[in-house]
Amino acid sequence: MELVGNWNYPTLYRFGAGRIGSLASYAAELGITRPLLVTDPGIAALDFLQDIERALNQYGLHVQVFSNIKANPTGANVDAGVQAYISGRHDGVIAIGGGSALDAGKAIALLCGQHRSLWDFTDVGDNWKRVNTEAVPPIIAVPTTAGTGSEVGRASVITDDIAHVKRIIFHPRMMPDLVLADPELTLGLPAGLTAATGMDALSHCLEAYCAPSYHPMAVGIAVEGIRLIKAWLPAAVADGSNIEARSHMLAASSMGATAFQRGLGAMHALAHPLGALYDAHHGTLNAVLMPYVLEANRPAIEGIITQLTQSLGFKTVGYPAFLDWVLDLRAGLNIPHTLAELGIDDAKADIVADMAVHDPTASSNPIPHNAAAYREIFIRSINGTLT
Repeated sequence: MELVGNWNYPTLYRFGAGRIGSLASYAAELGITRPLLVTDPGIAALDFLQDIERALNQYGLHVQVFSNIKANPTGANVDAGVQAYISGRHDGVIAIGGGSALDAGKAIALLCGQHRSLWDFTDVGDNWKRVNTEAVPPIIAVPTTAGTGSEVGRASVITDDIAHVKRIIFHPRMMPDLVLADPELTLGLPAGLTAATGMDALSHCLEAYCAPSYHPMAVGIAVEGIRLIKAWLPAAVADGSNIEARSHMLAASSMGATAFQRGLGAMHALAHPLGALYDAHHGTLNAVLMPYVLEANRPAIEGIITQLTQSLGFKTVGYPAFLDWVLDLRAGLNIPHTLAELGIDDAKADIVADMAVHDPTASSNPIPHNAAAYREIFIRSINGTLT
């Protein structure tokens, strides 16, 4: 079966191998004539990015590349991107890369026509209503990893480099006008990064599935996303040239970000402060934290996890079988079992716990953990103690 499609959920979405060749014409259809191409330094140095830049210029689009972005993008990165956008007299943003580039690109597009600080649009209360929506230019998202699903998100996670905390910037207009999802762009992703980003997609689907709010459509998407990841993530890691595995993982990544409209939870509530404080990879953090959070949430999720194992066709159904699968999957992908293996110790345990309680994603965890509970999960994740 040819894995190609034109979708309109949750935004205009063009999926299939080789579709990057249509980027210039799609940009022109959106009225973009001077795109700012936002990416990260690693991708900026790759041949395929230079090929894209050349194709856009040959089409008559005046493109400039901005790649001053950290792995955990900061407010300073966004401000620098806004200055590049304004000085280059651009009229649209094309964000190409993993979650870092996509989040930064969306934030740059949001901020470039505003007269407020980025932090004035933090996802608190009605801050999003402050945005002058007419000043937000068209956005095209081109994912090159299968993890965050930021290409279908209405928010960006940006590190406040002064306060050392990750903040969620939100507005419905941040949803890209077009997603161009070409699995061929993910073929060169190293095995370790494929594993970490794939586990990030799993964390999105799993936390959305476990969130307590009523959203049956999100539940269905989450279950199918987990099924695809279960079937194809090991294959994508084992053989980076497996286009079928890469295609299914790219779709599953977008499904995770679509499903978490229902909510996230303690994995992200802890991963966000740890990423801000230690500058660690977000997907790897979620992967390490996953079984410890599952155990902490077990009293509230055991029944629905049992249902999930039935839906996924586990030979042995029930919560223990699912936890074993997560542990085996992580081990098979060479994901560290503890935060200590990432160089994280307990020196900031109280700070991390307090930040986790106040992280926006904590509100949709199946159990409303307090700071003491988050501290315990954190310590267990360092020591490798599941129970």
